[in-house]
Amino acid sequence: MNESNEKQEPKQRYRQLYVRLPIFIGVSFTLGILLGATMFGSNSGMKEIFLNYNKYREVLTHIDQKYVDTVNIDELVDFSISKMLEKLDPHTTYIPTEEVSLANTHLEGNYEGIGIEFNIYKDTIYVVAPIPNGPSETAGLRAGDKIISINDEDVATIKIDNAGVFKRLRGEKGSKVQLGIVRQHSNEVLTYTVTRDEIPSISVYSYMLNEKTGFIKITRFARNTYEEFIVALKDMKQRGAKQLMIDLRDNPGGYMDDAVKIADELIAGDAMIVYTDGKGNLFDSEERADKRGLFEKGPIVVLINEGSASASEILSGALQDNDRALIVGRRSYGKGLVQMPIQLSDGSELRLTISRYYTPSGRSIQKGYKSNEDYATDLLKRFEHGEMFHADSIQFNDSLAYKTEKGRTVYGGGGIMPDYFVPLDTNANTTYANKLHEKNIPREFAIDYYNTHKKSLDAMELSEFISTFKVDEAMIAQIIQLGEANDIAYDKEAFKRSEQMLKGHVKAYMAKTIWGNEGFYKIWYQDDKVYRQASRMFEEAEQLLK
Repeated sequence: MNESNEKQEPKQRYRQLYVRLPIFIGVSFTLGILLGATMFGSNSGMKEIFLNYNKYREVLTHIDQKYVDTVNIDELVDFSISKMLEKLDPHTTYIPTEEVSLANTHLEGNYEGIGIEFNIYKDTIYVVAPIPNGPSETAGLRAGDKIISINDEDVATIKIDNAGVFKRLRGEKGSKVQLGIVRQHSNEVLTYTVTRDEIPSISVYSYMLNEKTGFIKITRFARNTYEEFIVALKDMKQRGAKQLMIDLRDNPGGYMDDAVKIADELIAGDAMIVYTDGKGNLFDSEERADKRGLFEKGPIVVLINEGSASASEILSGALQDNDRALIVGRRSYGKGLVQMPIQLSDGSELRLTISRYYTPSGRSIQKGYKSNEDYATDLLKRFEHGEMFHADSIQFNDSLAYKTEKGRTVYGGGGIMPDYFVPLDTNANTTYANKLHEKNIPREFAIDYYNTHKKSLDAMELSEFISTFKVDEAMIAQIIQLGEANDIAYDKEAFKRSEQMLKGHVKAYMAKTIWGNEGFYKIWYQDDKVYRQASRMFEEAEQLLK
């Protein structure tokens, strides 16, 4: 950088304050409350907080000294804090001491388990996203699945917490866990057996689509995502990449700082990337491009969907507002709130929403949250009223219209709307195909087939395998037989709908066994409509730059 150390230091301190590193505040809970009142409130507000704290202390004292049964005061306090925070926004949360070390595992490093990101809402565990290439994705779990049982234990009615989920799902590599799943828009209970494994911290996958197009998939914004991105980008540039496709679909976010640094590699000059606005001006900031990036000139196409959230929306919003990329897919999730992790005196953690972030044009991406129930079911409602299938079903208020640097109209108030909408394709999703994936039959067949034909398959180049290898009728017949051996009755009509998808999945699993992720994604995405539309957009993306 060309900046002086004096300019760099406060910028870096601020980034760390609200994104990357927890703030260790060595004060008691009471002093923390009073400090907050001093910083953010008036003297009258400070007095009100102190009086209410005294009332709260009185109630706890009476319970401890007089209540007929023995109670755990720590549990009562944790519960009361959690219920209090429900009156705020959906992303302000309290993490008890025993859960803090587990809460960021998927962002910080490797662990052994089934590999999912989850939320708990109304006693139900919702799969936010299976970790790519982890055991859950391999077994067939999907974003939006509800976990209602773990090893035959009903977990939907026991008021389970994060610690309870971790305790049941994590375990030694090679051990198995049986999950009862209810999928969206169905009441049928599906049973998945997932083999625990080491969950990798890798968050960036890349390969060359052709001689001039590099593909980068970012699965989440973890601690090492920026470094992984730089390695991938340098490699593809050396291999001749002149244009980029960046896949942010189903990326739930993570460290905002990594998204900002990646944007800085793609956006020239001192263009705005993101800015934040909090109470007063204590947590106001702006992030601008401030260095010569590795890829500031070639055309870029970005893929998003309803599972792209938070840091994913910061990156895609910055690229869209600066007319640096075309965005393809479906409207993103809509999380535009910034949380500051505050460690409390007993080791527990408060993740407090301190500001909203805004894209360069001034858009707030945060969707409404007047009702936590409406907020939690927003994606289901999008599906039900047709937004996933028809772009014209999405209604934006004209007051939320903004302009990009070159005058294109974009909208705020609920996620990033793509420049090119691609509807959700559910035609190939059938109960029959779901049951085959429940039992992991396509993947196991692919591995067995490879082991039986290892010599001939290993002699192939990936390009030859992609263009010539066919999953033939004999192979499909074996898969059907494997299904019947696992009590999955053959459904001819459903099979016809799912046949092309199943063949593609088997071939992709086989390619992954031989060539890793490059082989897997090149085949897995061949019939992906968003991917195919994005592949056709580079000429227009280049015109956008001119």
